[in-house]
Amino acid sequence: MAQTVNRPGGSRSDPSGGAWITGGTMFAGTLMFVGGVLAILTGIAGIADDDVYGRVGNYVYEFDVSSWGWTHLVLGIVLVLTGLGILSGVAWARTLGVVIASLHLIANFMWLPYSPVWAIVAVAIDGFVIWALCGSMRTARPRT
Repeated sequence: MAQTVNRPGGSRSDPSGGAWITGGTMFAGTLMFVGGVLAILTGIAGIADDDVYGRVGNYVYEFDVSSWGWTHLVLGIVLVLTGLGILSGVAWARTLGVVIASLHLIANFMWLPYSPVWAIVAVAIDGFVIWALCGSMRTARPRT
């Protein structure tokens, strides 16, 4: 018979904090979905008109805005699909989510001269997504 332990941060029947991890994973999936939709919109705006985004000073990473638009569009589509996979509970989506969130984090760091405030917010969101998905992977292993 399993012993129930009542710990702060964990549920009454699961001493490992499974409710918090599940909630964090679902929140990460939702953030990936919403971030992907916003990345798609950012990509479309960058592709449609090169003058949409202004540059803040000189920066080492100088790329054409339409090439950044395509980058954000592709990453956004993959983020939306991966976020839906995480929300559906598909096992491979967590691993792909860490990889895609990492790539999105790097792309947003390089996007800093075009949209500095949103890029910093997106980097923070991607950091949380990576943290939440890595935490869920640690506890999702089968116990022996």
